[in-house]
Amino acid sequence: MGVKYQEKDVSRDRAAAQEMIDLTGQMGVPVILINGEPVIGFDRAKIQQLVAAGAASSGASSGGAQPVRFGLKIADAQKVTPPSGAVAITGAIVGEVSPGAIGEKAGLKSGDIITQINRQFITGAADMQHALVGVKPGDIITILFMRGGESRKSEIIV
Repeated sequence: MGVKYQEKDVSRDRAAAQEMIDLTGQMGVPVILINGEPVIGFDRAKIQQLVAAGAASSGASSGGAQPVRFGLKIADAQKVTPPSGAVAITGAIVGEVSPGAIGEKAGLKSGDIITQINRQFITGAADMQHALVGVKPGDIITILFMRGGESRKSEIIV
């Protein structure tokens, strides 16, 4: 599927920030442009509609779709992390993140422990693989993970 996007850090690029304000009249909320159509905030339904429309117009079909690759090397956290107190650490621990891959764009780093994907609990690498079965380009993935004992959340369009 060929949905084109360009990421701009409006906290550092004043021209990009002004462009978003001029285009949407909004300031301080996420803005995504999909095929020239602004999506203000994180309007899941509108994002999926625009992505699907882009796939249909580009002739993409789900029949020959390649599986989505996150570019992560993972292992069972319980097997590779030392026990900390009485609570066992479960999840899929990230060993390596491929540069430019979806995992990196989602903000994942080596040492993070993925605990949920789209509300499915992840107790190890097999659970993570199972949770990603059927994920297609354009889907929105919600990832909950631990970094340094702190819970974090990331949402990304794959």
